[in-house]
Amino acid sequence: MGEADAALLAALPAMAFHAVLLLSRLGAAVMLLPGLGEAEVPATIRLALAGAMVLALLPALSPSLPPQPAQVSDLLLVVVAEVLCGLWIGLLARVLALALAQAGQVASLMIGLSSPLQGDMVLGAAATALSRLFSLAAATLVLATGLYELPLRALAGSYAVLPPGSGLPAGFAAEEMTRVAAASLAIALRLAAPLVLAGLMLNAALGLAARLAPQSQIFLLAAPVQIVGGLLLLTMLLPRLLAAWGTTMSQGFASLPGS
Repeated sequence: MGEADAALLAALPAMAFHAVLLLSRLGAAVMLLPGLGEAEVPATIRLALAGAMVLALLPALSPSLPPQPAQVSDLLLVVVAEVLCGLWIGLLARVLALALAQAGQVASLMIGLSSPLQGDMVLGAAATALSRLFSLAAATLVLATGLYELPLRALAGSYAVLPPGSGLPAGFAAEEMTRVAAASLAIALRLAAPLVLAGLMLNAALGLAARLAPQSQIFLLAAPVQIVGGLLLLTMLLPRLLAAWGTTMSQGFASLPGS
């Protein structure tokens, strides 16, 4: 056995440990990233993507990664910390991208396609076909426009912000999650603002008509008009809504930790 082979065999344990560290963070994040981590994407494809990222980043990041701990308990703590970092980064991007689905739910409520009393086990609110359509549109836009590159770039740069072995700072993580959740809700309300305004004006007009003619079922008679008119308005606004969402996501993904 030559010296090169002996050196390679000696370096294999450290390389395997570094690969596990990278896979812990990258794999956890890829499972949640918008577009790449959708439920419609098979888990094998997501794992293959995480493995490819490990192979691409391992030569560059291996010199800066910590050595393998001597104790098994310390090893488990490091791996769990890396998984938490990956889940945190993936969840930040996921919550930000949920703005379009939230806008779809608000639009559904305002045009009469949903009720605030209707529960949903996944989204926890009045989930309708319109909100599901917006969710699929968000995933399609992320993949079609190349927006997925920004979270992946932030994920690769996160090793400079959160070095492996340092753990996840709880205060900083909570502040970032709060900021992203507030930004996502603000984006959703801005996207749905035209439909909210139209719905408020329509309901105010229907309320006045009901006071003038209390015997007639104004709200029941106007329900089809509200739904058809809301869908027509949404159809006219949809290209601008998607363009505005894409621009906002580009800015939001660029502000993720590690970007």
